[in-house]
Amino acid sequence: MQRTLIKNILSDNKLIGEQVRVCGWVRTRRDSKAGFSFIELNDGSCFANLQLVVPAQLANYKSEVTQLFPGSSIAVEGELVLSQGGGQSVEIQAETVKVFGFAEPEKYPIGKQRVSFERLRELAHLRPRTNTFGAIARIRHALAMATHQFFSGRDFLYLHTPIITASDCEGAGEMFQVTTLDQNRLPRDKQGKIDYKQDFFGRKANLTVSGQLEGELYACALGNIYTFGPTFRAENSNTRRHLAEFWMIEPEMAFADLDDDAQLAEDYLKYLFSYVLEHCREDLEFFNQRIAKGLIERLTTLATAPFQRITYTEAIEILEASGAMFDYPVKWGIDMQSEHERYLTEQHFSGPVIVTDYPKEIKSFYMRLNDDNKTVAAMDVLLPEVGEIIGGSQREDRLELLEQRMQAAGIEPESYWWYLDLRRFGSVPHAGFGLGFERMVQFCTGMHNIRDVIPFPRTPNNVEF
Repeated sequence: MQRTLIKNILSDNKLIGEQVRVCGWVRTRRDSKAGFSFIELNDGSCFANLQLVVPAQLANYKSEVTQLFPGSSIAVEGELVLSQGGGQSVEIQAETVKVFGFAEPEKYPIGKQRVSFERLRELAHLRPRTNTFGAIARIRHALAMATHQFFSGRDFLYLHTPIITASDCEGAGEMFQVTTLDQNRLPRDKQGKIDYKQDFFGRKANLTVSGQLEGELYACALGNIYTFGPTFRAENSNTRRHLAEFWMIEPEMAFADLDDDAQLAEDYLKYLFSYVLEHCREDLEFFNQRIAKGLIERLTTLATAPFQRITYTEAIEILEASGAMFDYPVKWGIDMQSEHERYLTEQHFSGPVIVTDYPKEIKSFYMRLNDDNKTVAAMDVLLPEVGEIIGGSQREDRLELLEQRMQAAGIEPESYWWYLDLRRFGSVPHAGFGLGFERMVQFCTGMHNIRDVIPFPRTPNNVEF
């Protein structure tokens, strides 16, 4: 008999009275003096457990069933019937129980007792069996599916950009190096510097911080593309908002300006919120009750709320006039901090905000210089509770100005000859943005620490699993 997922059993009344087979992991077992045991089984397909009623008459009841503790894995066959007790609508009257693996209660670290999120990070191989992390995994999957559906539905092509690269998109230099050189016997050139000509790629290579530059190449040939892949930042940041390895979604549009970019970002976010509300209701209700009160109401509001649009200059004026005591003083030219962004979204506008036209000094070299020669056509999308969720811009499509911006940022234009070629051969206005996927999962679950919304977090001094 083929396995039936618990989510399908709980959603299909037509299976009542049928013989079914389920497989999963025991959450609880309760023995009755009436000669049977109640087992709560979860298979990861949904938040809910399925109750199994196992009679003592089974041949392996005393030898195996009574030894099933949380974490044990089993397969059960029997008739699906309406439940006579409270707490569940249906249950399986077990006719056979096959044990795949036992879990000793003295050793299994995530039994009935509550385990802190900090401790569960040390048990990342087992934490998806808990209610919280099972729900996070399902919501993460739903957001990924929604991303592909959204962009594919708008005729964007999914592009796989390289993970190993010789370029630094952000120009910050915080990159992980990739090398095959013997670290104990590094080759040197005549000047005493490391001779990367002897390395695997014949030059210094790193893990990518963004697929944007390569995405621009394809957008300027195929129209609209998006990337969805891992990115890496060698920042020594031990905060609840930073990871060394995370996933980025980066659409890029040819023949588009900053307004087009902002509209795409707004439409995309609303689509994500609507999608999880429709497809992950049970999991969201858990987070709404246990993790972040008001989560569902917030997502519901944002799915239809208008996004206010203001310039950076207007944002600074609002902050200066607020009278609020910020930890970071406000003046034109600062890189706004989370406290400033949250003031705008939570207190002044009470909703999402798109801030545009930032000072050129605080933004990357590839952003299009505005006519005032002071600001660039950049945008940040700000949400309540988290602040910035999306950063994007119209790209500089004028060769001479791009070269000037690169030189001012200390970047050698010769190293990016291929990027500059886009401006030499059929240059077009184009724009795009980046969204950190884990930030979105964090926002949609209400989880406090970003390390809990990625299966295996990579942070300073942590590369376990």
